[in-house]
Amino acid sequence: MPHLVIQHSANLDALTDMQALCEVLNTVMIETGLFPKGGIRVRAIASKAYSIADGHPENGFADLILRMGAGRTLADKKRAGEAILQAARAHFSTLLAQPHFALSLEIVEIDPDLSWKVNSIHDRLKNAP
Repeated sequence: MPHLVIQHSANLDALTDMQALCEVLNTVMIETGLFPKGGIRVRAIASKAYSIADGHPENGFADLILRMGAGRTLADKKRAGEAILQAARAHFSTLLAQPHFALSLEIVEIDPDLSWKVNSIHDRLKNAP
């Protein structure tokens, strides 16, 4: 953990580089110092079927959901959220300047009693040069 999911309207695929956004947000999450590198996952999922506001065909959205394990302070969670949103806003600056785009971010803290994980990446990164 953490996992950052970018759910977005499929029309954004022609307007922005979602792979580049995933890479930038991964770097931002590492730079916060709040998350183990081996647990970070950033992925973008296009919604092919959607209806936004007044149904205008140019309307688009990106909804970022950051799921993280419990144990961080409210201040740390806010710091992570602000860093992620700032980077997303910069990435989407052209779209945010238009009247057809909505960007949101929510942080969800996962109950450790209801979360199971198996991850060999942590061990590889510990032993990496």
